[in-house]
Amino acid sequence: MTLHRSRAAALLGQFPSRRILVIGDLMLDRYIMGSVNRISPEAPVPVVHVHTEKAVPGGASNVALNIRSLAGQAGVAGVIGCDDNGRELASLLAARGVDTAAMVNDPSIPTTVKTRVIAERQQVVRIDWEEAFHYADATLAEFERRLVAEIERADGVILEDYGKGVIVQDVVDTALRAAKARGVPVGLDPKDNHVLNVSGITLATPNRKEAFSAAGVTETRPSAHPLEDAALRHVGQVLLEKWNPELLMITLGAQGMLLLEQGREPVHVPTRAREVFDVSGAGDTVIATCVLARAAGASFLEAAEIANYAAGVVVAKIGTATCTPDELLSWMPEEV
Repeated sequence: MTLHRSRAAALLGQFPSRRILVIGDLMLDRYIMGSVNRISPEAPVPVVHVHTEKAVPGGASNVALNIRSLAGQAGVAGVIGCDDNGRELASLLAARGVDTAAMVNDPSIPTTVKTRVIAERQQVVRIDWEEAFHYADATLAEFERRLVAEIERADGVILEDYGKGVIVQDVVDTALRAAKARGVPVGLDPKDNHVLNVSGITLATPNRKEAFSAAGVTETRPSAHPLEDAALRHVGQVLLEKWNPELLMITLGAQGMLLLEQGREPVHVPTRAREVFDVSGAGDTVIATCVLARAAGASFLEAAEIANYAAGVVVAKIGTATCTPDELLSWMPEEV
């Protein structure tokens, strides 16, 4: 590895002056947490005695929170319903300093809400309220207008696709044109089985399943060593040709990441997680940290390494989590 703590600290020092726009599916995550000490007499299910409840921004909103937690400036662009959940989501984002100027309200859909019931640090069930979203012509035109205005003052852009309907080809094309005109990086966190032309993006961060799906290849069992995983490397080459990114970062869970660039040998970055309690939102942390670091002047390898350490921090927490600069630096060794 090449990243020293002092270099990471210097890059992190640039984060407060960098602004990232996150475009994608905005959601509200609710958590109901409690304990279990008996099984229901009505059905073979646990009875959860509730201790606490909380609501936090989720989906693409969580990517913006990761940027804010790392001291960067963040804005979100997406569509929410004209309902209490949408108003709560907007309020929570504003309270965290996230700009919502590019958020559009649409009365035809409810705001997406995901409720997780957690007992004894284990998720018992998840309950989703959502409907597929399809743009009306006027809504799409207004959304694209706001995108262009926001990208004109951004230092980086993230396309965060959860497959709920916000990320469509017209939106991708508008974002890429505006970002190219500004000369700012564009990161893609893709959704499997969602075909888009994203040629020319700066970096993409699919997980292994998403990478195989996007490449149209049946997923195989992982090899013990990613650099010796012939199927994975083949998929990486397919995506390099298909998406034409400057960097392809395939996240591999406990195996870390595989980095691929055109004309270079793949690089394996081992995981930096010390313990894993919950992987929810780890991908959000990776894309947020990587694009923010790149906007701050990090090389691709440095950005990947910083993102890898940040992911190691959040998977040791319960629920959709974020990482602070102090936590990130304390996770890193003095010398590497």
